[in-house]
Amino acid sequence: MHYRTVIASQIFTFDDLKQVMAYASPARSGDTLAGIGAATAQERMAARHVLADVPLKQFLTEALIPYEDDNVTRLIIDSHDAAAFAPVSHMTVGDFRNWLLSEHATTQALATLAPGLTPEMVTAVSKIMRNQDLIAVACKCRVITRFRNTIGLEGQLSVRLQPNHPTDDLRGIAASTLDGLLMGSGDAVIGINPASDSMPVLGNLLRMLDEVIHRFEIPTQGCVLTHVTNTIKLMEGGAPVDLVFQSIGGTEKTNLSFGITPQILDEAYDAALSLKRGIVGNNVMYFETGQGSALSADANFGVDQQTCEARAYALARRYKPLLINTVVGFIGPEYLYDGKQIIRAGLEDHFCGKLLGLPLGCDICYTNHAEADQDDMDTLLVLLGAAGVNFIMGVPGADDVMLNYQSTSFHDALFLRETLGLKRAPEFEAWLQRMQITDEGGRLLPPSPNVLLGGMGHLKSLVA
Repeated sequence: MHYRTVIASQIFTFDDLKQVMAYASPARSGDTLAGIGAATAQERMAARHVLADVPLKQFLTEALIPYEDDNVTRLIIDSHDAAAFAPVSHMTVGDFRNWLLSEHATTQALATLAPGLTPEMVTAVSKIMRNQDLIAVACKCRVITRFRNTIGLEGQLSVRLQPNHPTDDLRGIAASTLDGLLMGSGDAVIGINPASDSMPVLGNLLRMLDEVIHRFEIPTQGCVLTHVTNTIKLMEGGAPVDLVFQSIGGTEKTNLSFGITPQILDEAYDAALSLKRGIVGNNVMYFETGQGSALSADANFGVDQQTCEARAYALARRYKPLLINTVVGFIGPEYLYDGKQIIRAGLEDHFCGKLLGLPLGCDICYTNHAEADQDDMDTLLVLLGAAGVNFIMGVPGADDVMLNYQSTSFHDALFLRETLGLKRAPEFEAWLQRMQITDEGGRLLPPSPNVLLGGMGHLKSLVA
């Protein structure tokens, strides 16, 4: 189906809805690299004019990647909730934007609507929205998840404590973990990116995290971010697995390049649920995504990178995750060239994920060869804080010594909490007060000897 519009006597024609979506995207290096982005600002605006008039229900009949060719497409279509979609089914993309920005789009209304929306619908509407629009709508979305604590409450910001070490040294990881806890971070998860895929190493990391959490009665969860098949083996071997992690993408071919299928994720999900390690809830999955992954795997099928990213959220939604975050600037400038593109992508991803009913967090980050710096990350940090992001990263000094990229620090989280008045998970806040790390207002107390300081050096996992 062809799409066309006329602007100032100039005719703009688009081959199909896929091309309209790609041309309507804000300029970004990944789409240019793929040869699918608009060549001029005029083409971009023409595509947005066309997109605004597209009925939302068109996305249910004109698949950007054919139903028979892609299991993510099949998941999107087969799991679509027609009853939830009904209140907006008569709208165009432009109508939908106006409704989202109105007082009728309440927190409850958006939660009820979420199962009726597809990734393509939410991506389409984001393409005709300004940054402030994305923030205004996202901050109305509330997605609450639970395992050993409660994440996503109004006025709350959680932090993943990320104590990575280039050699998986247990003492180095323990030191970074102590640093983060004493800075009030770690309520989202204590999550380690291991340098090794060795099963004994992975098992040792899990046992240390488990010992720390249980010895000090910390209301949080641990995760070693290894491939899902490794986690299945670890669970089979009796390792103390809290959360199952996996990087996912928005097409079947992308996920195959990661070595995963929905069937593998189903197996891991069922296994994690059977362990019953949660205390206040049973959200047991943790997913990471990022714009550009489909193209880097030669698996985008001419679909723009933002839409591919949002399609990954449909796969994540199947497993009711505790956490999901976009690693927004990690892949590099080939896909998000500079600070402006990274900021826009972060706001897009958060908006799309929240609108689909997912607990979106963000690794606000960049690589050293991108045209970006920490000032850009500060900007995105504040904007996402205003937008109600569920969690961010807490990396010692914001410089990850294992993955070699720049993210956000424990101090960044403190700044954002102080500036925007954001709280931690309530169970974690209460623990910090009991440990005399923070006062009743959540502010750090002056350093003083406590159980945490005295006990971290005597962990059995460090002595063994």
